[in-house]
Amino acid sequence: MYPLKFKPLYKDYVWGGRNLASLGKPLPAEGNVAESWEIACHKNGSSIVANGEYEGIPLPGLIKALGRKLIGEALPQQDVDKFPLLVKFIDAQENLSVQVHPDDGYALANENGEYGKTEMWYIISARPDAKLVYDVVPGTTRESFAEAVARNDVESCLNTIEVSAGDVIYIPAGMIHAIGKGIIIAEIQQNSDTTYRVYDYGRVGRELHIQKALDVINFSSAGTGKKCTGITLPLSAGSTRRIVVANRYFCTEIYDVSGSADDIADGSRFHIYVFVSGSGTIEWEEGRLPVRAGESVLIPAAMGKYALEGNMTALKTYKPDPEKDVLRPLLDAGFSEELVFSEIAGLRESLQHGLK
Repeated sequence: MYPLKFKPLYKDYVWGGRNLASLGKPLPAEGNVAESWEIACHKNGSSIVANGEYEGIPLPGLIKALGRKLIGEALPQQDVDKFPLLVKFIDAQENLSVQVHPDDGYALANENGEYGKTEMWYIISARPDAKLVYDVVPGTTRESFAEAVARNDVESCLNTIEVSAGDVIYIPAGMIHAIGKGIIIAEIQQNSDTTYRVYDYGRVGRELHIQKALDVINFSSAGTGKKCTGITLPLSAGSTRRIVVANRYFCTEIYDVSGSADDIADGSRFHIYVFVSGSGTIEWEEGRLPVRAGESVLIPAAMGKYALEGNMTALKTYKPDPEKDVLRPLLDAGFSEELVFSEIAGLRESLQHGLK
């Protein structure tokens, strides 16, 4: 077992540019690149290993060969059968469409067994005054939104926020959203490619999905969303980790490494690191792997002890047991339940879901 890098899968959607080159991505000689699928195992694109013994093997084949040594003993069989996450870099040279994603129940019933899509964004860079569409404005109802769509006045219903580098945004299924122009993000999401567009700034030839969007938009959430603050904890040698999002699909922690940070893949679950600034190495018993901003790495569940060395910021993501892996350790460390639920996006809702 060793840290796995993958060849990027580039998507050339109409709103993309060539700004992922600023992350050191080796872009094609010509054309726009809207998204780089970093770690993907989906019918619309699967990653191919780029390093080591398994170089050239597609991720689905590697999962079939390694099974729970890669995925982990603690995760359900469905995560071995279908990899649970999809990791991307996104370059919004122009505004993305205003869109919403379904939850698991709606997607399974209406999208041929596809997962729903809950996601989070880490803002890598943003032009001055760059904005996101983040939910509808308070007071918007299904009826008033449908009327706005009919009269081509969707923008009057949209809540926008300004963002800058380092901001974290949580987008649960059912929340309407759009990345504004001039923003580069790292995205962690469920393994789904289902998007319902409701407004596309007058672009011609792109399908809208009004009825499905109206079915899944959570109008009751209006005004409750905020940038993720998180809770910061110490790591070894002066490094820190900040837990920002935790739900039943993924937990994301921001690792700020200054020197070293020890970790372990103990066999229970895989880890993913998305490097957003700086450089360094991943060191484990059998070797060392250079890493830098613009790269993503999958740590197999059974790899054992390892360390991040250098000066860098990375998003560590894994699929947790929200109570056992997130809530309980923080309560035991002396943080109040009120603070934990306030600062870590998605945790309260995921625990409530588990109690149903």
